[in-house]
Amino acid sequence: MRKLLVIGVSALALSAGAVAYAAQSSFAPKSETFRMLELFGDVLAVVEQQYVVEVDDKKLIEAALNGMLTSLDPHSNYMNPEEYNDLNERARGQYSGVGLEITVDNNLVKVITPMDEGPAAKAGVQAGDVITSIDGENTVGMTLKKAGDKLRGAMGTKVQVTFAREGEEKPIERTLTREVINLKSVRGRVEGDYGVVRISSFNQNTGQETVDALNKLRADKPDMKGVVLDLRNNPGGILEQSVAVADAFLEGGEIVSQRGRDPRDIERYNATPGDLAHGLPVVVLINYGSASAAEIVAGALKDHERATVVGLTSFGKGSVQTVMPLHGGRDGALRLTTARYYTPSGRSIQKTGIEPDLEVARSAKEAEIVSESNFIYSEAAYSNALDAAEKAERKGPHKPTEAPPAGFDEKKDFQLERAFQVLAVKGDLKALPKIAVPVPAKVAEAPAAAVKK
Repeated sequence: MRKLLVIGVSALALSAGAVAYAAQSSFAPKSETFRMLELFGDVLAVVEQQYVVEVDDKKLIEAALNGMLTSLDPHSNYMNPEEYNDLNERARGQYSGVGLEITVDNNLVKVITPMDEGPAAKAGVQAGDVITSIDGENTVGMTLKKAGDKLRGAMGTKVQVTFAREGEEKPIERTLTREVINLKSVRGRVEGDYGVVRISSFNQNTGQETVDALNKLRADKPDMKGVVLDLRNNPGGILEQSVAVADAFLEGGEIVSQRGRDPRDIERYNATPGDLAHGLPVVVLINYGSASAAEIVAGALKDHERATVVGLTSFGKGSVQTVMPLHGGRDGALRLTTARYYTPSGRSIQKTGIEPDLEVARSAKEAEIVSESNFIYSEAAYSNALDAAEKAERKGPHKPTEAPPAGFDEKKDFQLERAFQVLAVKGDLKALPKIAVPVPAKVAEAPAAAVKK
C-alpha cells in the first residue's frame, strides 16, 4: 500500500514499461541512459576488483540508490528492507530509541524535533540542534541510516550524544537511555477555561486520537471557552491524518490540495460537516519545528479563518512524499517527492512556511536568535530544497512581534499563555494587550522576499 507522507510499488516493473514506450518515441536520450548505467556497472566492477579491501556489493548498490534519490531533494531516499520496516513501525506508533527525528544536511546530522516525553526531550534537546558525535564517533559525513542505527537500540541501553546549538559556545553533552517510544501522538488536557490538544506527530492513529481528545475535553469541561491546538515541534507524518485533524474543526470546504508534475494532476481533500469544537474559538500554536502535515492543519484552519495562528513561522515543507515498496518491501522502498501541497487559498508554503497571525517567541533568547541569525531551522536552509512553486521567499532575520517581558518566569510557557489570552478575546487581536519584544536595538527588519464521531 502506498503511503503519502508530508514531513512525511515495483519500481523495476514501472521502469520496464517506461523504457519500452520511450524506446519507440525517443531512442537517443534512452541510449544515453543505458550508456550511463553500463558505466555504473563498469565502475562497480573496478571497485570490486581493485579496492584496497573486499567490498560488500549490496551496501555499495544501496548507497548508490540512496545517493541518486537524495540528490533530488532532502526528503527523497532509498530505504533498505530494515529501514522500511522501521518506517512502518514508527507509523504504527512504537519503536525503541532516544526519541529524535533527524535529518542530514550539508554532511551535518540535525535534529528536526525531539519527541514529546522521549529521552532526548527530557534531556533538553531542541529542534535545530546539530548532533556532532554519537558514542564518541564524529558525525560529519555520517549517513542518515548510520546515525539512526547508532541512536536506536535495545531498551535500557545508553548512548552518549554531543550537540552543537545556535547561540551556545560550548558543545552540549548528554547520556541518553533508550526507551520504547510509544508514539501516542495526541494528548488533551484542561487548563482553566480552555482545552489544550497537543499533537506531537501524525501517525496512523492521529485523526481518531484527536477526535477522542476533543470529545473527552467536552465531557470533562462542558463550559470550555476555547481550544488550543499545539503543533509546535511537530515534524509531520501521514497526509491523510492531517486532513482528519483539520476536518475535526471544520464544517466544510477544501483542506488541502496536492499537485504533481502534470498541472492537470490535482487531488483535493475536503472537510465533511461536523465541527467537533462546536464553534469555540481555536488557536493553533506553531514554531519553526512545525512541518509538513502540521503545516497543512495550520494552513487550512488559518485560510478558513477557523483559528488564529500564534507562535513563529513554521518550517516550510510543502512537498508530499510517496512511499513505494519494491517487490512488496522485500527489496526495501523508495520515498519519493511526488507533489507539492497547497493550502485552501491556493498558496504553496514550500520554503516559506506558515506565518502566524500573532508572532510570539517563547523566550527572550529565542527572539534574539530570530532577530540576529540567518540560521532559522527551515526547509529553505537545505541546499537542495525543492523550489517554491511561486517566487515567494522566506522572511529573513527580523524582530519578532512579541517575546516574554523582562522578569517573566521562563519556566512557564509564554506562547501558550498568549494563546489563552487570544482565546479570551475570541481571536480579536486588536483587543489583545501588546507586549514589547526585548531584543537589541541594532536589529532591523529584513524584507519579506479520520472519520468523525
